Amino acid sequence: MWMYLGLLAALFLGLHNLCKKHAVQGNDAFSVLLGTLITGFLLFLPLFLGSKYYPEEFQSIDLFVSDISLKTHGFIFIKAMIMASSWVLAYQALKHLPITIVTPIRSAGPFFTFIGAILIYQERPNFLQWIGFFLIIFSVFLYSKIGKKEGINFKNNKWIFAIIGATFLGASSGLYDKFLIQSLALNPPTLQFWFCTYTMLIIGMLVLITRSTNSNLKGSFKWRWTIPMVGILLQTADYFYFKALQDPDALIMLLSAIKRSQILIAVVVGGFIFKEQNKRKKLVPLAGIMLGVFLILYS
Repeated sequence: MWMYLGLLAALFLGLHNLCKKHAVQGNDAFSVLLGTLITGFLLFLPLFLGSKYYPEEFQSIDLFVSDISLKTHGFIFIKAMIMASSWVLAYQALKHLPITIVTPIRSAGPFFTFIGAILIYQERPNFLQWIGFFLIIFSVFLYSKIGKKEGINFKNNKWIFAIIGATFLGASSGLYDKFLIQSLALNPPTLQFWFCTYTMLIIGMLVLITRSTNSNLKGSFKWRWTIPMVGILLQTADYFYFKALQDPDALIMLLSAIKRSQILIAVVVGGFIFKEQNKRKKLVPLAGIMLGVFLILYS
């Protein structure tokens, strides 16, 4: 069941990436990010209030936000710091790079998770899973070659380094999620509500500082309907992902890889919506990544 929940998370993440690309185009990335986090907070606020006044009803529908200790709040705040850093880098990169380049690089995230799962959680892959992960990495390398034809030099482009940094931090957060869900026994609504609260405050401070120190940012934010949609789709994807992680048999390395199937939506659909270049050539490494995910799933 946890694999199917992972696939549901991938579906909503793919739609989330399309909306995010539209939301940040020609827009202030930090303000867009803050808007999506406010949406996520407002989405879970009724659950928090309902859990206070109608605990039994919200427990029965598995949407209960439980009381947690100060120490647990600290652990969630660490996750908020990691993901806030990852999102700041990713949003800025997405603003300056094609979605058909950004999304495949993000697809290398399972490799970092893979290594962490072996070293930290002693998860043991088999031979086909090794092949699948290295196939994903090789396919991302092919994307870098295609990216050069679009005027993107992977060695000198700072936004490439930004998206790689965002990918590494995102993978670290994925490993941390297993600790929060399984070791601390946090349920998804509790983790998501407080995570949204802390990241909203962190990014809110960042937006306040950047806008007060940079006069060029005045009037740079444009409201778009995709901004709240990004928040809704992300929180829906995270809910299914955290539900999958609640299963004690769930392997974080496989869940991370399953989530990468979101690129099918981002590369195929997104490439046509945003009229990006070299779509047919990008299908070759896309097939490599999908084959890598397949080997991991069915090995």
